Amino acid sequence: MSFNLLANNIEVCKNCDFQMIESALANANRFDTILIKGGTYKVENLVITKPMVLIGSENAEIISASGDEIITVIADSVSISGLTLSGVTTSYLKERSAIRIKKKKHFAIHHNKILNCFFGIYLEHAKNGSITDNTIIGNATTEAESGNGIHVWYSKRIKIERSQVEKQRDGIYFEFVDHSTIKNNLSQFNKRYGLHFMFSNNNDYVENRFLNNGVGVAVMFSKNILMQSNHFSNNWGSSAYGLLLKEINDSKILNNTFEQNTIGIFVEGSNRVTYRFNTFKRNGWAIKFSGGREENIFHQNNLINNSLDLLVNTKLSSNEFHHNYWSNYSGYDLDHDGIGDIPQYPVKLFSYILDQSPEAIVLMRSLFVDIINFSERVSPVFTPKEVFDAYPLMEEIHDTSN
Repeated sequence: MSFNLLANNIEVCKNCDFQMIESALANANRFDTILIKGGTYKVENLVITKPMVLIGSENAEIISASGDEIITVIADSVSISGLTLSGVTTSYLKERSAIRIKKKKHFAIHHNKILNCFFGIYLEHAKNGSITDNTIIGNATTEAESGNGIHVWYSKRIKIERSQVEKQRDGIYFEFVDHSTIKNNLSQFNKRYGLHFMFSNNNDYVENRFLNNGVGVAVMFSKNILMQSNHFSNNWGSSAYGLLLKEINDSKILNNTFEQNTIGIFVEGSNRVTYRFNTFKRNGWAIKFSGGREENIFHQNNLINNSLDLLVNTKLSSNEFHHNYWSNYSGYDLDHDGIGDIPQYPVKLFSYILDQSPEAIVLMRSLFVDIINFSERVSPVFTPKEVFDAYPLMEEIHDTSN
């Protein structure tokens, strides 16, 4: 973002020439910098109509006087940083937000705190912008009464990095967003999804942590997605999962950790997806496949101490499972090449029973379950014969960085 070298600095404070932010905005020229010094400022919606820099210092706090939107940007090349924003209340008619960018580009929103606002940051038809190093903490009690932390709609080339989002409806929401990056963020304790995106292609989601969210993370109706080195954990509930993939095609799920979720990954109708170097640890189900799936590769993953590793309810004939580590593998390696000499059949009969009758969970560690699983393994009737790992690894993969 470039700014005019002749731009002025305008200060706002109790003892400054401008004591109100509104008057500073009205008197600012293009590419000026408005420095809002420490204090509390109650405002109606501040509409930014010119390229400029808006900076808060000394704990400057802006509060919505009426509960409506705080800052609306309708100009290109605007930077907003260092502010604490609060007081945007719930509306069932309008998606009020602390900061909104409308049909503009080349913006930067960074190092702000947004507290107890309906929506945090809202982008619509925005391009070439960044949202970095922000903290957004809501007070969501129900899904219906809460908005999203970072909401992006019909936008391109957006970067969301190093931000923390808590206690909103969805932490980060994408719809019709392409060629964008979500990297190194923390999204936790949100009522519904830590990350929720639909109809958004060619995006990267890297090194994020999605913890203790109501349902988990949902990725739907998209293609060419890279999800790499993310951590999904503690998403528990009857309909909860670490990650939901629905109608995802031509994508890569690499080097992620799924730990202590009801379901690590739930897959429905997703094709040509590569799952590699992921670790599934202490989940209910590690992964559940449902609906049409073709040409997926599940290769070099760790499955460690999950209650059930895999559930498949339709044929997976064109999918590949090989060279994974299964902690419950009971085979042997007589030639000491690090690969089991007999295949691993990860689908257990009890997983079908539990999927149809969840109350059967009380039998999980019983002798009865051991007997039916053993019987099915010796003479398979119900479990799919084509789903097996012919080259199970004998040791866990520790270096998954390559």
